[in-house]
Amino acid sequence: MTILLKSATIIDPQSEFHNTTQDILIENGTILKISNNIKNTNDYEEVKLKNLHVSQGWFDSSVCFGEPGYEERETIKNGLKVAASSGFTTIALNSNTNPVLDTNSDITFITSKASNNIVTVLPIGALTIGSKGEDLAELYDMSTSGAVAFYDYKKPITNPNLMKIALQYAANFNGLVCSFPQENKISGHGVMNENVTSTKLGLKGIPALAEALQVARDLFLLEYTGGKLHIPTISTAPSVALIREAKKNKLDVTCSVAIHNLCISDEALTSFDSNLKVLPPLRTQTDIDALIAGAKDGTIDMVTADHSPIDIEEKKVEFDHAEYGTIGLESAFGALQTVFTTKKTIELLTNGKKRFGVEESAINIGNKANITLFNPDTKYTFDNNHIISRSKNSIFVGAELKGTVYGIISNNKIHLNN
Repeated sequence: MTILLKSATIIDPQSEFHNTTQDILIENGTILKISNNIKNTNDYEEVKLKNLHVSQGWFDSSVCFGEPGYEERETIKNGLKVAASSGFTTIALNSNTNPVLDTNSDITFITSKASNNIVTVLPIGALTIGSKGEDLAELYDMSTSGAVAFYDYKKPITNPNLMKIALQYAANFNGLVCSFPQENKISGHGVMNENVTSTKLGLKGIPALAEALQVARDLFLLEYTGGKLHIPTISTAPSVALIREAKKNKLDVTCSVAIHNLCISDEALTSFDSNLKVLPPLRTQTDIDALIAGAKDGTIDMVTADHSPIDIEEKKVEFDHAEYGTIGLESAFGALQTVFTTKKTIELLTNGKKRFGVEESAINIGNKANITLFNPDTKYTFDNNHIISRSKNSIFVGAELKGTVYGIISNNKIHLNN
């Protein structure tokens, strides 16, 4: 494959061409030449796009599909098309399938099913057998088969001793343990943030305390055990403060925030739209402000679409009974750009790579081409026509977004959106 990108503005602080507009020649998956004017004398395939910008390929640390077991929600094949169309060259795939990904053969199934694709898939193995929170799964065996982390998706580990043992054991092979930040005894049967809005709507609330208690517990355990901890999708101001302090104390902890928790407050739930039912729930504007500040100062290491396809039968019901979750890959870039500058947006979409063992490849001559193509300046209303996931449960339908993804170049392949 030989591709010539014309007049591409490079957004990559690791590149010597950062913040410049260049032509980029890519041959056999490697960047052969970068110059302000490359003549196409050999009739290369040429890519000319309006206001073309490029960056290192984007990474998402929390993606769900469905296969195996929930193919009606999403298949691996179509899910990877969604990821490519949304600008992601690498995704970490959660274990909430049926069966749960808790053995090395389950991990091998995912890696083989997703092989030879333009998008690289990194499986996340379950932390406990069946994600039941009782006994540790085959962590080391799964790591040898390609699992990059261990996480019972959206299920907190209620037993602190089990979390302690997980951190100690995984430290033997540099494994990354993920812990969902919720104390179930406090959250109870809540379905949204506990606040004035929940009282007005007559819905049971999940207090911010439920998250902060779990985060504090896990940080104490991490301080005791050592090891590597990742706290996915924090949503409250107290969590940001706790993690900021832990980092000052040199604990090996990272965290992420779901993009929708940066953009939408719990006041939006007055519509009772079940697509707004997510976990952790939408919080207050005060929490949003703290999360944005945490993303800006580096307390929050990465963002995630927290892409979770849910079929219509489980969403188009009363709010109390609807499943948690929203798809988010298609809207990720456009939503982030309503909150941050383009430079910061790209930083947040690429920051998580090192933590999950993803090779970074700067846009420099001689490096592998792992590139996302986009236009940061378009404005549009996000609607169902922008969704290519099998499930349509998007929290951003009707939202005004900024920025369009053109496609990706990765693994010696190119995907361009129509």
